[in-house]
Amino acid sequence: MRVATLALWASGCVGDASAESSSATAAAEPPATHSNILRADYAGSASCRTCHKSLYDDWLGSPMRQMTRLPATAAIRAPFDGRTWKFKDDQARFELQAGTRFVRVQSRRFGDHLYRVTRVIGGRTREDFAGVEVTGTQPDARIIGDVHDEVILPASYFFETASFRLKGYSVMVRERPGLKAGAVWNQSCVLCHNTAPAFLSLWGALLGKGAPAYQGEVVDALLPENRRWGLQIADSNAVRAAVADEVHLLGGASDAPTDLPTSLRQGITEMSQRFGADHLLEIGIGCEACHGGCREHVQQPRVSTSYEPRSPFLRVQPAPGHGPITRAESINRTCARCHQVLFSRYPFTWEGGLRHSGSPGGSSTNSGEARDLLLGGCSRALACTDCHDPHRDDDPDDLAALATPAGNATCTKCHAAYASRETLRSHAHHDPEAAGGVCINCHMPRKNLALTYTLGRYHRIGSPTEGARVQGDRPLECALCHARKSAEELVSEMERWWGKRYDRQALQALYGDLQQPPLLSTLARGKPHEQAVAIISLREQKVREALPLLARQITHPLPLVRYQARKAINALVGRDCNIDLDRNLRDIIAATERCVPQAAPIAPGAPVREAPSSRHDED
Repeated sequence: MRVATLALWASGCVGDASAESSSATAAAEPPATHSNILRADYAGSASCRTCHKSLYDDWLGSPMRQMTRLPATAAIRAPFDGRTWKFKDDQARFELQAGTRFVRVQSRRFGDHLYRVTRVIGGRTREDFAGVEVTGTQPDARIIGDVHDEVILPASYFFETASFRLKGYSVMVRERPGLKAGAVWNQSCVLCHNTAPAFLSLWGALLGKGAPAYQGEVVDALLPENRRWGLQIADSNAVRAAVADEVHLLGGASDAPTDLPTSLRQGITEMSQRFGADHLLEIGIGCEACHGGCREHVQQPRVSTSYEPRSPFLRVQPAPGHGPITRAESINRTCARCHQVLFSRYPFTWEGGLRHSGSPGGSSTNSGEARDLLLGGCSRALACTDCHDPHRDDDPDDLAALATPAGNATCTKCHAAYASRETLRSHAHHDPEAAGGVCINCHMPRKNLALTYTLGRYHRIGSPTEGARVQGDRPLECALCHARKSAEELVSEMERWWGKRYDRQALQALYGDLQQPPLLSTLARGKPHEQAVAIISLREQKVREALPLLARQITHPLPLVRYQARKAINALVGRDCNIDLDRNLRDIIAATERCVPQAAPIAPGAPVREAPSSRHDED
């Protein structure tokens, strides 16, 4: 049998995958589905309604379901009322003509283009758009180029500010020179934002080292070797036939290669070039995008589903010494099919890592949460669904409750020793009834850039005292709550309370003067993602003395950092400074200096080197 490496995938419907991990209990469990990854294994979301009506009804209005929508039937928040949005020397006009939406782009550098909107993407914090270029707004206007080449349009509508923003500026990308359409939709983001056979995502892992990159694949290198799962192939001819079936459906070559590696390579190439909306199982995230093909379960409800990929020709094989697969990690790997990405060409990760290294650290922006959870210490016992409901939008009050002493109950289900006030006080060295006694405030600190101009929680569950974090990252995580304490004060307390020792020379390389607060030192010396975290924390803790340093970040080469700096300046000054970050640099600097006159002369920041482009890049 051939073993191919695979990371970050598991699928199923409502069954418990732990049933498959113990032969001792197998006889007591219902039979599991034989196959849940091929196109023929899928029954469609509507088939779930009869038995799971409450969950189905919740899902209909969920962010998952709304991830990709058709504009003719979608409730769209972005105003297509003829308004014009200006970006530097360019502009985009958002029009509604006879019920059809258009985006008219005029760019000094990239020319003038008219796009008919064909897809609305997202809807929880912003809306993105895909469209085809057309010669006019008439219903019979000619499409320019291939009818299947729906491109990502250059503007997003951002709900927090009720305004348009350049597409891609939600992640750590460099400043862009003008308005230009992005990647082709069906070649860049279609598989994670819609429902397709899970088998397609496995081809790269089945082929192994040297496989061509493609959108929607599972990315093995994003987990350490001892946490990866493998796929054991039982029948290579059956795999090859299944690939050939998909290639034939896509309109590819009819003559299937006789060997499996060539077949997989051909399949990846054909899918990258030909896969389109017509080949999806459903638009948006359907039930089976997460739960896997459920046709057997629908036909015979006694047949349970599995959170692992299953087929007669392959089976999951964890890394040696892994132990039985738990239900929690199976759920987490299901989520990590999409929530695994280190978005954009930005090279840096947490723990002082690099995106394209052999062992990248945790992600610093949204959408890497499930992979980050798998990197931490609780991924075999704590499931994403212990805190989040994938069938509906999370209730803000429910999430807020997790960040209270009452929310500690989620953690003390396993860590029962810290359930009492006395043991928690001894462990945390903080008041157990205050913020310092909340488990996730220290073990899942708010240090990741969310899709709004706020911080989300870092899902690589660990300790703020870990050497890799203290000596590899800025700012010290304790500074996220203690903004005015110096680095030396914080480090000395950690050493005294938890018996740790930290290299002062390494810390000086990070912060310079250890008598300064780490947030201010990070703002002056940090990497862009570290600076953004410092900016938000300084704003939230109302550190007005940071204003001169904040003003200097208004010309940061990464626009996302600029947005954070503007929000912090407005908050600390106490008024809207009218800093329009879509204007030219001269106007941005002038508006900032009028608002923060005590700032030193502002100069453009040094460029940040980007990693090579790939199909996984959001921008």
